[in-house]
This record gives sequence, structure tokens and C-alpha cells, in this order.
Amino acid sequence: MTNSECLAKYERYLADEKKASRNTLSSYLRDIRQFGDYLDANTDVDYVTAGEEELNGYIDHLRAAGKSVATVSRNIASLKNFYVWMKLHGYVEANPTGKLVPDKAMHKLPEILTAEEVELLLSQPECTDRKGYRDRAMLELLYATGIRVSELIGLDVTDVNLSAGIINCRGRDKVRSIPLYPKAVKALKDYVDFIRPEMIASPSERALFVNVGGERMSRQGFWKIVKSYQQKAGIEKDITPHTLRHSFATHLLENGADLHSIQEMLGHADISSTQIYSQLVKKQLKDVYNKAHPRA
Repeated sequence: MTNSECLAKYERYLADEKKASRNTLSSYLRDIRQFGDYLDANTDVDYVTAGEEELNGYIDHLRAAGKSVATVSRNIASLKNFYVWMKLHGYVEANPTGKLVPDKAMHKLPEILTAEEVELLLSQPECTDRKGYRDRAMLELLYATGIRVSELIGLDVTDVNLSAGIINCRGRDKVRSIPLYPKAVKALKDYVDFIRPEMIASPSERALFVNVGGERMSRQGFWKIVKSYQQKAGIEKDITPHTLRHSFATHLLENGADLHSIQEMLGHADISSTQIYSQLVKKQLKDVYNKAHPRA
């Protein structure tokens, strides 16, 4: 079996059996394809015959090329998943990735916005045209719920219950209902009632948020929207769509919400993923102490 045939079978498995998201599918296939390119250029083996020596050589190659700890660790995870599938389907007798160990990363705390910076960012879209109403609704919804960008652009108009003040978000493994604050409800109502009907390309369009062509908004499109309003607001922090998710969680924790409730709203499978926000709050308190205490 050639590398290309193997990769095609793996792609079908990820898409049809694992129901992997488009982003996950793209990431896994890119990592495995690059490993195949390395094998072609540096060895006389393929996916099926590669062993520990070739795999270790590839990981060393990534490190020598200056790839980040996160990139190397992601590649290791991709290769491990790939060879678990290979062994499960009898394409290899033994999994050669057993001794690959991800590098230990320095856990960098995420960037967050202050409450004042959030207000400044959310006030940037001007509700004078369709785009302004749409952008205001998207930013308000993102900060109101802390959902992932993929979940935001994946929302259908039927996922919004404005009378109840909630959205139903289809996450990675389940649907979760998340409440909305009144300003977010109003921004969404204005958009859904008056703006969206004029923007959609077809009456059958299900997407909640659409681009200027009337079709579902893309991740790249929303990324550009966030960056443009960051520049307009004059906020120097490097804001990404995920920044509002981090800010949502941190601000809830600062104001007394418990970790398990935040975990549920964020859709984290493990509470350890949510605990990083406790570290963020502690760091902020320490920074305030160091700046304000006369003997610090």
C-alpha cells in the first residue's frame, strides 16, 4: 500500500467513522502528509515500514528546524493516533510511536481583556448598516457565552431562543444551553429580525451568521472582523477570537462563578482545562499586590 493510498484510507476513517471536524481532519492529515514527505526525502521506507528510528529522526528534524514545543507535541499526537489506526486495521504489526514523548511546554497563561477593554471592543461596530449590526451581534454573543469560534460560526438560526434568552451550542460531544445577558439578546434580536433576512442568499440558508455573499461566515472572515475592531479600538494586546472566550471565563470567575459552572458553559471535558483561569486570577491579584503594596 502506497503512502497516498494509506492517507486516503485514513482520511475516510477520520471523516466517516470518527466524524472529525474539518479543522481536526485538516490538522491530522497535514501532519501525516509532512511526515510522509520527510520519509520520501530522507529514507527508503514508507508509512507501513517506518520504525522507531525513522519516527525519532522525524521528530528531531522538527526540533532542529526550530518548530515550537506545541507544534512538535501536536505532530507526536497526530502520529500516535495514525499508528493506532494502522495497527487496529492490520496495516502494521507493531505501533512504532510508543516511545515518542511530547516535549514539556512552558504553560503560558492566555491573554485576556479587562472589562473596560471588552466594553471598548464591543462598542466598535456601528449599527448604521447591515455589517455593523451583524458584527455587534457576533461580538456580543461571543463574550456572552464564551463559545469557540468554530461553534459560533456553526450556529444555525434555530439554535437561538431569544424569548428564553439562551443559545443551544453544538459542541464537540454534546449540545449545551448557555444563557445570554440582555444586551446580547437585544443585539441578536435586532440582527435576526431585521438584518439577517436581508443578508441571506437563499431563504433556505440555516446559518445564523452570514458573510456579505449571504452564506455561512468562515473562521477567516470572523478573524478579520475581530482584528479590524481591535485596531479601530486602539487596543494594543494581541486579540484573537479566542481572547473573548478566555476573558469570559476569567471575568465570571472573578465575579464569583464556580469552576464547574464555567466548565459546563465552555464545554470542557475535563475540569483541569478550566483551572487555568484560576491561575490567571491569582496572577492578576499578585500583580495588583506588587503594584499597590507600599512594601512590595
